[in-house]
Amino acid sequence: MRTPLIAGNWKMNGSMALVESFGESFARAPLPAGIDVALMVPFPYLGDAARAFDGTPVAIGAQTLSDQPSGAFTGEVSAAMLADFAVRYVLVGHSERRTLFGEDDAAVLARVEAALAADLVPVLCVGETLEEREAERTEVVVLGQLEAVFDALSAQQRARVVVAYEPVWAIGTGRTASPAQAQAVHAAIRACLARYDQTLAEGMRLLYGGSMKADNAAELLAQPDIDGGLVGGASLKVDDFLAICQSAG
Repeated sequence: MRTPLIAGNWKMNGSMALVESFGESFARAPLPAGIDVALMVPFPYLGDAARAFDGTPVAIGAQTLSDQPSGAFTGEVSAAMLADFAVRYVLVGHSERRTLFGEDDAAVLARVEAALAADLVPVLCVGETLEEREAERTEVVVLGQLEAVFDALSAQQRARVVVAYEPVWAIGTGRTASPAQAQAVHAAIRACLARYDQTLAEGMRLLYGGSMKADNAAELLAQPDIDGGLVGGASLKVDDFLAICQSAG
Protein backbone atom coordinates (compact mmCIF):
# COMPACT_ATOMS: atom_id res chain seq x y z
CA MET A 1 0.00 0.00 0.00
CA ARG A 2 1.53 3.30 -1.10
CA THR A 3 1.30 6.22 1.33
CA PRO A 4 -0.19 9.30 -0.37
CA LEU A 5 2.02 12.39 -0.42
CA ILE A 6 0.63 15.89 -0.81
CA ALA A 7 3.46 18.34 -1.47
CA GLY A 8 3.04 22.07 -1.90
CA ASN A 9 5.46 24.03 -4.07
CA TRP A 10 5.41 27.71 -3.12
CA LYS A 11 7.87 28.65 -5.88
CA MET A 12 9.10 32.26 -5.35
CA ASN A 13 6.14 33.17 -3.17
CA GLY A 14 5.33 33.36 0.51
CA SER A 15 6.45 35.21 3.60
CA MET A 16 7.39 34.59 7.22
CA ALA A 17 3.79 35.38 8.13
CA LEU A 18 2.49 32.73 5.72
CA VAL A 19 4.90 30.13 7.11
CA GLU A 20 3.65 30.88 10.62
CA SER A 21 0.03 30.73 9.48
CA PHE A 22 0.54 27.28 7.98
CA GLY A 23 2.30 26.09 11.11
CA GLU A 24 -0.55 27.26 13.33
CA SER A 25 -3.21 25.77 11.07
CA PHE A 26 -1.58 22.36 10.72
CA ALA A 27 -0.87 22.18 14.44
CA ARG A 28 -4.60 22.07 15.12
CA ALA A 29 -6.11 20.69 11.91
CA PRO A 30 -6.97 16.98 11.95
CA LEU A 31 -5.53 15.23 8.90
CA PRO A 32 -6.47 11.81 7.53
CA ALA A 33 -4.38 8.99 8.93
CA GLY A 34 -1.79 7.48 6.66
CA ILE A 35 -0.85 10.45 4.47
CA ASP A 36 2.36 12.44 4.19
CA VAL A 37 2.39 16.22 3.77
CA ALA A 38 5.27 18.47 2.73
CA LEU A 39 5.77 22.11 1.82
CA MET A 40 8.57 23.20 -0.49
CA VAL A 41 9.27 26.74 0.73
CA PRO A 42 11.83 29.25 -0.61
CA PHE A 43 15.34 28.91 0.80
CA PRO A 44 15.15 31.99 3.10
CA TYR A 45 12.20 30.49 4.99
CA LEU A 46 13.62 27.05 5.72
CA GLY A 47 14.65 27.99 9.26
CA ASP A 48 11.27 29.57 9.96
CA ALA A 49 9.52 26.52 8.54
CA ALA A 50 11.59 24.18 10.72
CA ARG A 51 10.34 26.07 13.78
CA ALA A 52 6.77 26.63 12.61
CA PHE A 53 6.17 23.06 11.45
CA ASP A 54 7.78 21.42 14.49
CA GLY A 55 5.16 19.24 16.11
CA THR A 56 2.93 19.25 13.01
CA PRO A 57 2.61 16.55 10.32
CA VAL A 58 4.23 18.84 7.73
CA ALA A 59 7.67 17.88 6.44
CA ILE A 60 9.97 20.53 5.00
CA GLY A 61 10.94 20.49 1.36
CA ALA A 62 13.19 22.59 -0.87
CA GLN A 63 12.66 23.56 -4.49
CA THR A 64 16.07 22.72 -5.94
CA LEU A 65 19.68 22.13 -4.94
CA SER A 66 23.18 22.29 -6.34
CA ASP A 67 24.83 19.20 -7.73
CA GLN A 68 28.05 20.28 -5.96
CA PRO A 69 28.83 19.55 -2.29
CA SER A 70 30.55 22.91 -1.68
CA GLY A 71 32.83 25.44 -3.29
CA ALA A 72 32.90 28.70 -5.24
CA PHE A 73 29.34 28.53 -6.58
CA THR A 74 27.85 31.88 -5.61
CA GLY A 75 24.11 31.71 -5.06
CA GLU A 76 23.91 27.91 -4.91
CA VAL A 77 22.67 25.76 -2.00
CA SER A 78 24.05 22.29 -1.32
CA ALA A 79 22.24 19.16 -0.19
CA ALA A 80 24.15 19.20 3.11
CA MET A 81 22.95 22.75 3.78
CA LEU A 82 19.36 21.64 3.21
CA ALA A 83 19.86 18.72 5.57
CA ASP A 84 20.99 21.16 8.27
CA PHE A 85 17.47 22.63 8.17
CA ALA A 86 15.78 19.24 8.55
CA VAL A 87 14.70 19.28 4.91
CA ARG A 88 13.31 15.88 3.88
CA TYR A 89 12.19 16.38 0.27
CA VAL A 90 13.71 18.35 -2.60
CA LEU A 91 12.29 18.99 -6.06
CA VAL A 92 14.57 18.05 -8.93
CA GLY A 93 13.97 18.72 -12.60
CA HIS A 94 10.89 20.90 -12.24
CA SER A 95 9.88 22.19 -15.67
CA GLU A 96 10.68 25.76 -14.63
CA ARG A 97 14.22 24.70 -13.74
CA ARG A 98 14.53 22.87 -17.05
CA THR A 99 13.19 25.71 -19.21
CA LEU A 100 14.22 28.86 -17.33
CA PHE A 101 17.58 27.70 -16.01
CA GLY A 102 18.64 25.24 -18.68
CA GLU A 103 18.79 22.11 -16.54
CA ASP A 104 19.05 19.18 -18.94
CA ASP A 105 18.76 15.47 -18.14
CA ALA A 106 22.41 15.27 -17.09
CA ALA A 107 21.99 18.18 -14.68
CA VAL A 108 18.83 16.63 -13.27
CA LEU A 109 20.60 13.30 -12.71
CA ALA A 110 23.49 15.02 -10.91
CA ARG A 111 21.06 16.75 -8.56
CA VAL A 112 19.17 13.53 -7.86
CA GLU A 113 22.46 11.87 -6.95
CA ALA A 114 23.44 14.80 -4.71
CA ALA A 115 20.12 14.62 -2.90
CA LEU A 116 20.39 10.87 -2.37
CA ALA A 117 23.95 11.21 -1.06
CA ALA A 118 22.65 13.54 1.66
CA ASP A 119 19.72 11.23 2.55
CA LEU A 120 17.18 13.63 1.06
CA VAL A 121 14.20 12.36 -0.92
CA PRO A 122 14.37 13.71 -4.47
CA VAL A 123 11.01 14.40 -6.10
CA LEU A 124 11.85 13.92 -9.76
CA CYS A 125 9.61 16.04 -11.98
CA VAL A 126 8.80 14.92 -15.50
CA GLY A 127 6.37 16.29 -18.06
CA GLU A 128 5.66 17.31 -21.62
CA THR A 129 4.86 20.63 -23.29
CA LEU A 130 1.62 21.30 -25.15
CA GLU A 131 3.43 20.97 -28.46
CA GLU A 132 4.81 17.58 -27.45
CA ARG A 133 1.38 16.37 -26.35
CA GLU A 134 -0.25 17.54 -29.56
CA ALA A 135 2.46 15.72 -31.51
CA GLU A 136 1.55 12.57 -29.55
CA ARG A 137 5.02 12.44 -27.99
CA THR A 138 3.91 12.51 -24.33
CA GLU A 139 5.17 9.06 -23.41
CA VAL A 140 8.39 9.43 -25.39
CA VAL A 141 9.23 12.68 -23.59
CA VAL A 142 8.09 11.71 -20.10
CA LEU A 143 9.59 8.24 -20.08
CA GLY A 144 12.77 9.59 -21.64
CA GLN A 145 13.17 12.04 -18.76
CA LEU A 146 12.53 9.22 -16.29
CA GLU A 147 14.94 6.78 -17.90
CA ALA A 148 17.69 9.41 -18.13
CA VAL A 149 17.80 9.32 -14.33
CA PHE A 150 16.77 5.76 -13.45
CA ASP A 151 19.13 4.11 -15.92
CA ALA A 152 22.06 5.62 -13.99
CA LEU A 153 20.86 4.77 -10.47
CA SER A 154 21.30 1.58 -8.49
CA ALA A 155 18.27 -0.43 -7.45
CA GLN A 156 18.61 0.90 -3.91
CA GLN A 157 18.77 4.50 -5.13
CA ARG A 158 15.74 4.12 -7.39
CA ALA A 159 13.62 2.95 -4.48
CA ARG A 160 14.26 6.23 -2.63
CA VAL A 161 12.91 8.52 -5.35
CA VAL A 162 9.43 10.02 -5.69
CA VAL A 163 8.24 10.83 -9.22
CA ALA A 164 5.94 13.76 -10.03
CA TYR A 165 4.25 13.97 -13.42
CA GLU A 166 3.55 17.59 -14.33
CA PRO A 167 2.23 18.31 -17.81
CA VAL A 168 3.99 21.59 -18.56
CA TRP A 169 0.91 22.90 -20.35
CA ALA A 170 -1.11 22.61 -17.13
CA ILE A 171 1.30 24.38 -14.74
CA GLY A 172 0.02 27.77 -13.70
CA THR A 173 -2.31 27.96 -16.70
CA GLY A 174 -5.54 26.93 -15.03
CA ARG A 175 -5.69 23.98 -17.42
CA THR A 176 -5.64 20.54 -15.86
CA ALA A 177 -5.17 17.14 -17.40
CA SER A 178 -8.39 15.20 -17.09
CA PRO A 179 -8.28 12.38 -14.55
CA ALA A 180 -8.18 9.92 -17.45
CA GLN A 181 -5.30 11.77 -19.15
CA ALA A 182 -3.33 11.96 -15.89
CA GLN A 183 -3.98 8.31 -15.09
CA ALA A 184 -2.84 7.20 -18.53
CA VAL A 185 0.56 8.85 -18.10
CA HIS A 186 0.92 7.61 -14.53
CA ALA A 187 0.15 4.08 -15.71
CA ALA A 188 2.80 4.41 -18.43
CA ILE A 189 5.34 5.59 -15.84
CA ARG A 190 4.53 2.64 -13.58
CA ALA A 191 4.85 0.22 -16.50
CA CYS A 192 8.23 1.76 -17.31
CA LEU A 193 9.33 1.30 -13.70
CA ALA A 194 8.30 -2.35 -13.87
CA ARG A 195 10.96 -2.88 -16.52
CA TYR A 196 13.50 -2.12 -13.81
CA ASP A 197 11.74 -4.09 -11.08
CA GLN A 198 8.13 -5.04 -10.39
CA THR A 199 8.47 -4.36 -6.67
CA LEU A 200 9.86 -0.90 -7.46
CA ALA A 201 6.89 -0.17 -9.71
CA GLU A 202 4.36 -1.31 -7.15
CA GLY A 203 5.92 0.72 -4.34
CA MET A 204 6.90 3.94 -6.15
CA ARG A 205 4.84 7.01 -5.23
CA LEU A 206 3.71 8.89 -8.34
CA LEU A 207 2.38 12.41 -7.82
CA TYR A 208 0.29 14.49 -10.19
CA GLY A 209 1.07 18.18 -10.55
CA GLY A 210 -0.53 20.72 -12.82
CA SER A 211 -3.21 22.98 -11.39
CA MET A 212 -4.40 20.54 -8.73
CA LYS A 213 -6.99 22.37 -6.65
CA ALA A 214 -9.42 21.67 -3.85
CA ASP A 215 -12.26 21.12 -6.32
CA ASN A 216 -10.49 18.60 -8.56
CA ALA A 217 -8.12 16.85 -6.14
CA ALA A 218 -10.47 14.09 -5.04
CA GLU A 219 -11.17 12.90 -8.59
CA LEU A 220 -7.49 12.98 -9.54
CA LEU A 221 -6.39 11.23 -6.35
CA ALA A 222 -9.00 8.51 -6.89
CA GLN A 223 -7.10 7.24 -9.95
CA PRO A 224 -5.33 3.94 -9.27
CA ASP A 225 -1.81 5.11 -10.18
CA ILE A 226 -1.94 8.63 -8.71
CA ASP A 227 -0.50 8.57 -5.19
CA GLY A 228 -0.59 12.25 -4.32
CA GLY A 229 -0.12 15.72 -5.67
CA LEU A 230 2.51 18.36 -6.26
CA VAL A 231 0.39 21.45 -5.67
CA GLY A 232 1.31 24.91 -6.91
CA GLY A 233 -0.90 27.96 -6.41
CA ALA A 234 -3.39 26.20 -4.14
CA SER A 235 -0.59 25.40 -1.68
CA LEU A 236 -0.33 29.11 -0.82
CA LYS A 237 -3.84 29.10 0.66
CA VAL A 238 -4.13 27.28 3.96
CA ASP A 239 -7.77 26.26 3.56
CA ASP A 240 -7.31 25.06 -0.02
CA PHE A 241 -4.21 23.08 0.80
CA LEU A 242 -5.88 21.51 3.83
CA ALA A 243 -8.83 20.54 1.65
CA ILE A 244 -6.52 18.82 -0.83
CA CYS A 245 -4.86 16.95 2.05
CA GLN A 246 -8.29 15.84 3.23
CA SER A 247 -9.01 14.52 -0.27
CA ALA A 248 -6.03 12.16 0.02
CA GLY A 249 -7.43 10.36 3.05
